[in-house]
Amino acid sequence: MDAQGRGRADDIDPADQWVLNPNTGEYELRLGSSAPQSGVPSPRKPRPSEAAPPARSRSEAPGRSRPETPGRAVPPSRRRRGAPEEPLPGRRGRRPAKKAAKGRKVLLWTGGAMAFVLVAGAGAAYFYIEHLNGNIASVSDDGASTGGFSKDKAINILLIGTDKRTGKGNGSYGDAGSVGHADTTILLHVSKDRSNATALSIPRDLIVDVPDCPTTQEDGTQKIIPGTQQARFNTSLGQDGRTPSCTMRTVTELTGVKPDNFMVADFNAVKTLTSAVGGVEVCVGKDLDDPDSHLKLSKGMHTIEGEQALAFVRTRHAVGFGGDLSRIGLQQQFLSALMRKLKSNDTLTSPSKMLDLAEAGTKALTVDSQLDSIGKLKDLGLELGKLNTENLTFTTTPVIDNPTEKVKATVVLNESTAPQVFDMIKNDVSFTAVKERKKKEAAAVAARLKGTKAPASEVRVRILNGGAVAGSAQETLSWLQNEEGVTKSENAGNAPAPLAKTTLEYAPDQADQARRLADLMGLSGSAMKPGESVTNDQGLPAMTLTLGKDFEGAGVSLTAPAKAPEGVQKSTADKVECAK
Repeated sequence: MDAQGRGRADDIDPADQWVLNPNTGEYELRLGSSAPQSGVPSPRKPRPSEAAPPARSRSEAPGRSRPETPGRAVPPSRRRRGAPEEPLPGRRGRRPAKKAAKGRKVLLWTGGAMAFVLVAGAGAAYFYIEHLNGNIASVSDDGASTGGFSKDKAINILLIGTDKRTGKGNGSYGDAGSVGHADTTILLHVSKDRSNATALSIPRDLIVDVPDCPTTQEDGTQKIIPGTQQARFNTSLGQDGRTPSCTMRTVTELTGVKPDNFMVADFNAVKTLTSAVGGVEVCVGKDLDDPDSHLKLSKGMHTIEGEQALAFVRTRHAVGFGGDLSRIGLQQQFLSALMRKLKSNDTLTSPSKMLDLAEAGTKALTVDSQLDSIGKLKDLGLELGKLNTENLTFTTTPVIDNPTEKVKATVVLNESTAPQVFDMIKNDVSFTAVKERKKKEAAAVAARLKGTKAPASEVRVRILNGGAVAGSAQETLSWLQNEEGVTKSENAGNAPAPLAKTTLEYAPDQADQARRLADLMGLSGSAMKPGESVTNDQGLPAMTLTLGKDFEGAGVSLTAPAKAPEGVQKSTADKVECAK
């Protein structure tokens, strides 16, 4: 505390400027004028020649002062820490409380200085956050998203890597005039309980239907870009002026999963992010030499960053079958390595790396308008940070070669396995072995399906429509009676309230009937609700089947797949895979 300029630098202890206000009981900082000095007794030891100044009474006005004692050129020397305090002349009978008060004053002064530092630091942090906000580029989602992720729901983020060659040193890569297609696309699904996640790669050469796309133009006007049937997936971005929201709509059309947000990265993102964390460690199972991507690595472990990292994720001719699907595996390996590095202590405990990462990340990414601030990105990061990398599974959309092509250049969905993969993501089913959650409850629910099943002819059930499309109750009734032999069933109209999930309520003595109906309709144990029976039109006890919003039609199973189909490629982010 500087007392110069106030005529008191020669004998003022900073701690003495904190004064007890008798009216409030709080200590306050008092900076009086240079001539008078506060009448608060000084805790410093006076010289023997000085008389102790009389203490101010508690009734004295807080701002009143008394003349400064003349003849004191310098403050007395301070007692060493731990040395006994000498008795003060003229201060006999001084209460010990005054000693404690001095300690409290010193703590308050120190706290005041620390508060100033914290406030100053917060101010700097504010300006830095504003700086980071200024780095973030965002574009409209044009209504194609859910409106943004929620902390209490599963999260679906669409990650798009473009082949646009903007940025220093990128013009020499491939097609320098590219409009920026969706060269690499990953749908990242994080489970509701954050225990697991699935990163689903979508091949750029997959043949899809790109839907009509309402797009916000630079001048703020709306333009509908016509869709294209049987087009390469990568044309959902860039082609004909399509924005990331068009890719988002295409993914929804393809998978049935509506993304919450999107993030777009260009070539520079790979270079700057890897450099920000000091490089990532990857493994190659053989010598790699790809003149097209400029990658040259010997067999073994390597730490790559910058241009070399970009070359690694662009390589395809030197690995696998030399196509895009082989490159997808390499990119998944790279992202796993980056995830491990981001969550490592080496990164999290390094302030410089964290600042570099924040700088690089906000400059490298273009996000949707729901993620256009560092605060929103931070909230998303906190949710993703709850995930253990061993429970992050990378997989690829199941595809087969396009049967209409003689020279194989594109792929189409593998209809025998792809729908099951999409359903697992849509129903928040983990691809990993992490199903430890709620084991006891799951076992109890599964037990509802075990036991004897009554003949279909003995099943009595009333069917209600509780959110399914109109006519679903009658459609189900006809199917049960005509195709499954459940003749003692009836249409009971609409349910009193809509339900998200289809349910079957039954009394304990109807459990065998419930198991038969669950088997016919593909109901899970969680859809079976032990409860009470109702009376049907014949005056007999019956079960109640309420068709929820998840009902997709008579004869369509309502049970989500419990595991990935055989043959679907998958890997987890905690394991080091070697490129081959």
